[in-house]
Amino acid sequence: MSTTTTLLLVRHGQTVWHAENRYAGVSDIALTDTGRAQAEALGRWAAVHPVDAIWTSPLSRAVATADPACRALGLTPLREPGLRECDFGVLEGRTLAEFAAEDRAAAEAFRTDPAANPFPEAEDPTAAAARGTAALRRIAAAHPSERVLVVAHNTLLRLVLCSLLSISLSEYRRVFPKLHNTALTELRMNTDGSAALISLNVPCEPELT
Repeated sequence: MSTTTTLLLVRHGQTVWHAENRYAGVSDIALTDTGRAQAEALGRWAAVHPVDAIWTSPLSRAVATADPACRALGLTPLREPGLRECDFGVLEGRTLAEFAAEDRAAAEAFRTDPAANPFPEAEDPTAAAARGTAALRRIAAAHPSERVLVVAHNTLLRLVLCSLLSISLSEYRRVFPKLHNTALTELRMNTDGSAALISLNVPCEPELT
């Protein structure tokens, strides 16, 4: 008989690079004061809407975002390497506009089809989607019929959502323009491999919208 796990997917809190619209992939960038406030708000949400487990990307911005929720519920966070953000290659720490000024053709190719035309030296988006999807499947399998908070990253989670919902990866930037910092996206994962999107980008506190 198929069982269902509820995954509550959350993008980490704001960092300096994200506030400036700079790509932060594998770079370990700390939260801003705003990001820490967002993390505390997520902790307050968790205190009212308890989960059975909390998993995070190994990057410090995700770990720090999950920490208040872990404290509120007395849970030890679990790390999943497959949840790390994509490596953006030469775009790490830079904006798309800066890259476009340097290589307009490559920037336009990325905008047209970001899955087929990743940035130079960047991780293959198809490979990133595969590892992220496998990570969520492992987490769901470890928590049948439970509610799990998963703190990860904007691009990785958008790629994974496309993969699980049978949406072309080339459309991830159009279909899911942005996951807001610490907003909740509810995904139901079934043991038969199917998935259903229940809600998207729901703020953990209304004043954070």
